[in-house]
Order: sequence, then structure tokens, then C-alpha cells
Amino acid sequence: MTYRHLRVLGILVGCTSCLILGSIPAAAQFMSHNFRGDFGVLAGTQPPPGWYVAGGYVRFDTDTLRDNDGNEITFDPLNRGDVAANGYAVGFWRVTEKKILGGNYSFMAFPAFTDNKFQAPILGLYGSTSVGLTDLYFQPINLGWHTKQSDYTAGIGMVAPTGSFDPEADDNLGLGMWSFELFGGGTWYFDEAKKWHFATVAFYETHSKKEDTDIRVGDILTLEGGLGRSFMEGAITVGLAYDAQFKITEDDVGDLQPVFDLFNIGKHQVYSFGAEATLPLATKKKLYGFITARYMWDTGARNTFEGQTFVLLASFPVPSVALQ
Repeated sequence: MTYRHLRVLGILVGCTSCLILGSIPAAAQFMSHNFRGDFGVLAGTQPPPGWYVAGGYVRFDTDTLRDNDGNEITFDPLNRGDVAANGYAVGFWRVTEKKILGGNYSFMAFPAFTDNKFQAPILGLYGSTSVGLTDLYFQPINLGWHTKQSDYTAGIGMVAPTGSFDPEADDNLGLGMWSFELFGGGTWYFDEAKKWHFATVAFYETHSKKEDTDIRVGDILTLEGGLGRSFMEGAITVGLAYDAQFKITEDDVGDLQPVFDLFNIGKHQVYSFGAEATLPLATKKKLYGFITARYMWDTGARNTFEGQTFVLLASFPVPSVALQ
């Protein structure tokens, strides 16, 4: 197998980042599980059939919380200053030869760990704790299509509330709710050699009520992808990644609604842009995997944190791939 045939394998790292980053969701009125920045360059492409193992690390840092008008909120009764969250995960992805609607069927599951779960930053509900198991992200259905100049993906994702949660606690590692998402998107190549490409994937997320509460987080739309350039017949990819996230429906917050009204807390939105690079882990005769680094800066935040995200990911085909 040549490096040209490994082009699609390289996107495995970017696609599995969503499973790892689910351990640190993005800030909002009340939090959802969909973390921004978990997809990037070549996000709309499914890897070839086979087994894959992936793992990684993500860190989110911020010292800025913005209100409904985009103004920085400086009042912090707990004097916590800068906020940081770390996430870790290891899991698997199985892409099969089975076809559904013409696309290859695959499934995946990734347990994750974190040391900070942002419940509702705009209300001050967040705080660091010791590292522990957070909510489990899995995709029972992931479909992938490939044409001459484009790739497409679609499916269903779910998050199970496996992390600890108590509505009265300040050290929760989970969000105490189920999340369900529909996603779809693609990667489009601008030249026959597939050196230049643009990708975007859309996720629409809904939620159950939080455990032991009447709170239901509103629906959320997240767009992620990137513009990239591949080198060495696809072995190396660099590019600019982006994301945008919007709360589509209002949170149902029950008795907290007067507080939201008093402080003019509206639906959150935020955008991010950054750089990404993917490199192969290989010898002259064998490919062992890929490693990706991504750094994203937030902008345009409303009712949420505005910070920076660093992602370091590695993925490995099982077994490793012989190179010609």
C-alpha cells in the first residue's frame, strides 16, 4: 500500500477527536456534550474498512466569560481567576464492508476522563476536581461514502450519563443527562491529486432532562471543518480548522427562569479558528498510525467562555499497514 492509498487513513485522527473532546464540553447557558474543535481538516471523510484504536489529550484554557452583549463578565464571587480543563480518552472505531444506503457502516465508542465539567459557566457552575470518568460518547451508526472528488459522512451519536452527577455538587464529572445527535457533512477536493480540500460537518444535538432536576438543555447546532493541503501523496496534511456553535432553542430551566430574565441570559454562540497538522507514524515498510495537533482560538462569544483549545491525538490501524 502506498502513501497515496493512506490519505483517507490520515483523517482518522481528526474524526476520532470528537470522541475524546466530548470529555470537556463547550460552555453555554447550561452545558451540552458537543465540544467545539473536535473536528477539523478532512472532517467529512470516513477511513477505509478496518479496526482502529485512538487516544488523545485536550486542554481548554480561558480567563474570559462574556455576557449576552459580548461584554466581559469580571464578577467572580469565588475568585477562581483563569479556568482550565483537561480531557483524556482511549477507544475504538470499527469500519465495516457492510453497505447501508450505499455507504460503509461503522460504529465506535470512547470512554473519556476529565478534571473539570462546566455545568453552566454563565451562572458560575464550574470547578476543577480530580480526574475521573466522565460521560460516554458512542456512535451506533456512522456511514461513509466516497466519490472521485468528494467524501460524505452521516450518522447518529449518543452520550450516556456515566460520569458522576449531583445537582447540588460542585465536583461533577458528568452532565447528568442523555444527549442525542444527528450529523452529516463532507470533504470536497479541488484537484485530481486531492492535495487541496475543504470539509464541513454539521451536528444537531438534543437532550433529556438532567437527573433529579426539571432542567432540559436547549438544542444545539455545531459546524466544524477546515481547509487543508496534503503533501507526500497524502502522508502529511496541514490546514486551517474552524467551528461555530449556536444554541437553537432556549434552555428549560424551571425555577431558574427569573434569574435568566433578570441578568438577560440568552442563547449562547461562539466561533473558533486555528491551525492543524497531521503526521504519519511510520517506517519505510510499515505504517503504525497518525498523530494530529490542533490549536484553536475562540471569538464572538455570547453567554459563554472565550478561550483557547489545544488538541493532541493519535490513531492506529489494527493491525498496522504494510507499505510498498
